Amino acid sequence: MINIVGQKLKPFLFLAPALIILTLIVFYPAIQAFSLSFSSYGYDLTQPPQWVGLENFQLLIQDELFKKTLLNSLLYMVGVVPALVILPLFLAIAVNQKLKGINWFRAAYYTPVVISMVVAGIAWRALYWSNGILNQIWLGLGFSSGLPWLTSPDWAIWSVMVVTIWKGLGYYMVIYLAGLQSISPELYEAGAIDGSDGWQKHFDITIPLMKPYIFLVAVISALSATKVFEEVFLLTQGGPRNSSKTIVYYIYEKAFQDLDINYASAMGLVLFVAILLLSIANLILSRYR
Repeated sequence: MINIVGQKLKPFLFLAPALIILTLIVFYPAIQAFSLSFSSYGYDLTQPPQWVGLENFQLLIQDELFKKTLLNSLLYMVGVVPALVILPLFLAIAVNQKLKGINWFRAAYYTPVVISMVVAGIAWRALYWSNGILNQIWLGLGFSSGLPWLTSPDWAIWSVMVVTIWKGLGYYMVIYLAGLQSISPELYEAGAIDGSDGWQKHFDITIPLMKPYIFLVAVISALSATKVFEEVFLLTQGGPRNSSKTIVYYIYEKAFQDLDINYASAMGLVLFVAILLLSIANLILSRYR
């Protein structure tokens, strides 16, 4: 009997170190944040928080800036996800060809993934300067003035999106490449006999067989887009006039700049519920398909 119990407990002993670490850095902080979203510290953070119920969430409903950051996050997802679903697929098809030196092209496309976001953000900020390379090219095309990439409310969030897309192309390309290499060449040979050749074979054979990978990329990129922070922090810090401020950056501002931890926790809970609903919807859609 003791041996049977010992055999059943043995897997948990191996899991114990990871579970302890996850409890300390994930589960316990999550429970604390959930509790803080229904309480308030007042003006003295050294005193224990007081229970205020749904007061923080009532303030969220009245917060116009919170609504704007939600819309910005939704716009970010709509702008980024289609590009990260379509463009890496074309890149993967291109680098899946049996050509001399193709491994160098694969490495070149994947390089942005391994570059630190801090380094990438500083580099792109320099590119977006009024006298940066992008505006120099723009002026070289004959235009009278450069574009306000990061200083105009109409351009800022789209400029940040470009960095996210550039950073993620190589990552999702590798996912697609793994799927492409699992497709048997005999299918393309059979398609060629039936007249499906050139780019047509990708619409007839590649894309239908790649649907699971396309769906996976769509889910991962959508979840990542709702939690974008580093690009906004490094390039615009939410400006100008909050035009590029996302909900995660707004949470950061409230928690670490304004020290309104309870309000930030309430926003974090709303974001968690939104991501949970998005994940459930994606799961149901994947089962349906």
